[in-house]
Amino acid sequence: MANKKQTSKQVASHAAKILTDKNSSKTAKKLAASALSQSGNKKQTGAELEDLASTVLSSPKYNDETKELAGSVLSQSNKKR
Repeated sequence: MANKKQTSKQVASHAAKILTDKNSSKTAKKLAASALSQSGNKKQTGAELEDLASTVLSSPKYNDETKELAGSVLSQSNKKR
């Protein structure tokens, strides 16, 4: 079953800000790029980003902004995986 969810405008705007912020972590930028690429279309998160998003959500070391992106990315994953 294909996932038809898309990144919301609010999350896409947040992701764009993270990508331009020189202080954002590599992890946050990877998640932001994935979320932004899924805005306005039906693309799905790949397995590698699913794993990263899952790790971020289960770790106390990441801030709420990064976890928000991880949640968005994970919600757009392939339901069969």
